[in-house]
Amino acid sequence: MKLLHTIIIICLLTFSAYSQYNPGAKQISLSNSDVASSNDVFSLFNNPAGLSQMNWREVGVYYSPAPFGLSELANGYVAYHEPTSIGSFAVGGMSYGFDLYRESKFTLGYSYNYLNNFFAGVTVNYQTVSIQNYGSDGALFFNIGGLAYISNNFRLGFSIQNINRATFGNEDDQIPVIFNTGLSYDVVNDLTMNFAVEKDIKYKPSFQFGINYDIIEYLSLRIGFSNEPSKYSAGLGINYSMFSLDYAMFTHIDLGLTHQAGIIVSFGRELDRSSTIRKYFGIE
Repeated sequence: MKLLHTIIIICLLTFSAYSQYNPGAKQISLSNSDVASSNDVFSLFNNPAGLSQMNWREVGVYYSPAPFGLSELANGYVAYHEPTSIGSFAVGGMSYGFDLYRESKFTLGYSYNYLNNFFAGVTVNYQTVSIQNYGSDGALFFNIGGLAYISNNFRLGFSIQNINRATFGNEDDQIPVIFNTGLSYDVVNDLTMNFAVEKDIKYKPSFQFGINYDIIEYLSLRIGFSNEPSKYSAGLGINYSMFSLDYAMFTHIDLGLTHQAGIIVSFGRELDRSSTIRKYFGIE
């Protein structure tokens, strides 16, 4: 049993970046290509600039019970968004691992909408890691993001995670420093294509592509692909009234299939997400 726990901890350390991977079943089904189309409560963790596209309150919960078939890698996120007259505020948290190895994160975010064309966001994050019999440590780091509407149907976005290069202990880059930039284009009102490039300073760039198709009023279908490593993803969203239920799966070239699910509850949203944002911005 002790050997098994040792192996699991090695896996957790090897894949600890997974705990910091951008959460949200919708986002993962698009292979995290949505840096320019972030527009739900999980923007807090992905691109905080997207928060101020919403003029309604929103709460979301995301859970991945057994990444790569290991329940010890289970991770979950929760987030809440509150719009105000001076910008959008959000708060959230993350938990990853099990009793022997645990990572937790608390996040505060702010986003500002300038003339419904330019959006900027920042988050303050405090993350801790605890390893049984080895102790624990914590670090404070900052993320920033931006998003711009070039036209009614075309957007550009970027995010930078851990701009102050915080880390745990004396080891460099225990918390990844990641640059992400991309574009999003509405081919038609119901079909959006995303493309992004993500660069962790320790690894090669990853190219990410995703398509979201609102096939009918209550159902969205999504697919995605990214490289470094090669990963295929897919998912669906069921949208009814104030509730959005999302499911995603992705395949890892070496580690197989992983499933995720999430729920978002929107308070005061008049129409579906895309239509409400378009109405808010005066886009036909």
